[in-house]
Amino acid sequence: MSGMTINESLHSVNGNSIVGPYPDGFEKAIFGMGCFWGAERIFWSLAGVWVTAVGYAGGDIENPSYELVCSGRTGHNEVVQVVFDSKIISYESLLAIFWESHDPTQGMRQGNDRGTQYRSGIYCFDERQRELAEASRRAYQVPLTDAGYGPITTEIVGGAEPVFYFAEGYHQQYLAKNPNGYCGIGGTGVACQVGLFSGPSEQ
Repeated sequence: MSGMTINESLHSVNGNSIVGPYPDGFEKAIFGMGCFWGAERIFWSLAGVWVTAVGYAGGDIENPSYELVCSGRTGHNEVVQVVFDSKIISYESLLAIFWESHDPTQGMRQGNDRGTQYRSGIYCFDERQRELAEASRRAYQVPLTDAGYGPITTEIVGGAEPVFYFAEGYHQQYLAKNPNGYCGIGGTGVACQVGLFSGPSEQ
């Protein structure tokens, strides 16, 4: 649990367990969209989201620390894991929120935060998530281009369950504990229409 205490393993906003076990039938999603403090805050209050946690994904070593991730030597990204009830909120809806809540065209940065750990990324748990993520990227590129933005640089990794390491306890729900904390995450103002990329089985 990357140094989390028992209290820190409970979500400080809703009290649910960060580390599980999670309710049967719930799904998981992992998104990288810049500073993980702000990314987590975007998702934790959504109806249908059971719990959120910040951590690291997409890297090359086991159990990285925050300091190592920030050094750029591990290849990890700062990410938020979202555990959700797909009967209430769909993966497609989470993708739309992901795209709208940050600028996915900035490469290895997000706002004033620069480094490989701030890159835009989607880490998929199965082939369906990967297909939806790629379809959503293609669909969202159109209005972004129309609005004057460049190519989307978001990495989409998956098909198989991603390796996720929980971040240290003090990072969990950081902006709930520190409401004046800084986070440079921000969207483009370009809307993402869910229906444009939902597959036939989801329509």
